[in-house]
Amino acid sequence: MLYILAAVLLVTGAGAAGTAQAPIGFAARSAQLSEPEGYFNTDNLISNERSYLHVIPALREAEIEGGAYIGVGPDQNFSYIAQVRPSIAFIIDVRRDNLLLHLLFKALFQLASTRAEYLCLLFGHAAPQEPDAWRGADLDRLLGTIEGAGLAPQAVAILRARVDAVIKGFGFPLSAKDLATIDRYHRTFIAEGLALKFETTGRGPLSYYPTYLELLRETDRLGHRWNFLASEDDFQFVRSLQKRDLIIPVVGDLSGPSAMREIGKMMSERGDKLSAFYASNVEFYLFREETFSRFVDNLSHLPHSNKSLIIRAVFAGALPSQLAPGYASASIVQPVDELLQGFAKGRFREYRELISGR
Repeated sequence: MLYILAAVLLVTGAGAAGTAQAPIGFAARSAQLSEPEGYFNTDNLISNERSYLHVIPALREAEIEGGAYIGVGPDQNFSYIAQVRPSIAFIIDVRRDNLLLHLLFKALFQLASTRAEYLCLLFGHAAPQEPDAWRGADLDRLLGTIEGAGLAPQAVAILRARVDAVIKGFGFPLSAKDLATIDRYHRTFIAEGLALKFETTGRGPLSYYPTYLELLRETDRLGHRWNFLASEDDFQFVRSLQKRDLIIPVVGDLSGPSAMREIGKMMSERGDKLSAFYASNVEFYLFREETFSRFVDNLSHLPHSNKSLIIRAVFAGALPSQLAPGYASASIVQPVDELLQGFAKGRFREYRELISGR
């Protein structure tokens, strides 16, 4: 998987003469933080990491809360954000298409007041009557709102027009190609429904990739559901950040020349320290491209504390011993200080050494 980033705005500063500067808008802030896009061969609409919630107990035990969250990829980030409760979040990805995907998600948060409405908008179903009555519903009952036939084609077209109108209001300079990509993404969710799987360009989903339904129903190793859609309170927290433009999508390479540094500058201006950094398995590719040292350097410029954690995913071919029975991925955490200090002392020069912690 690859990386996409999101954060917040409405930051003011003082000019040389001591006068307040105008707030920077959401789209302008995203552009300021971003760098030229790169390429990765997936649409990455959903995660392929079935183990993604196994790290939640470690996040809670570390008592990291507030500050700035950084993550790559799709809506898996929302489940981590719901638990970390940051004051701002950055979703960074080398693919500009990931930014477009997050504009779709942001529009749905804007239009939906509850989880039930969000799911119906995402998958193209009629919103339930009396949506407020669904606020306390458990996840399994909630999923019943998107069972059966979805909206008719004409109603889907109306829904797509509503969503695009909201997205255009965010102020991003979107081309016809950008809007077509967003339309394709949304229609893929509508067509595939809860059976949707992660796909690599030119290749169908692998057999062990989870469906969206399986991701929603996933738990930690003790059986607790932590997906942001499993709790109305968690959903509303993420929605509150979205409505205040505090989840900012950024186009950038984790080892790139400017995006990570610009995020670090914004964090410093706000007085935020890094709480959690979800890197997925991007470090695998950084090692392969021999740019991992640049990522570590970028990471060192982010304000952080001794509680700051990196969340990473490891797949079966890399370290089979990490996998729980029945899982093709393992999700693990590492203190940022451990990575930075270990690297400075000559450790973590190979990917296997990094993920094994030795």
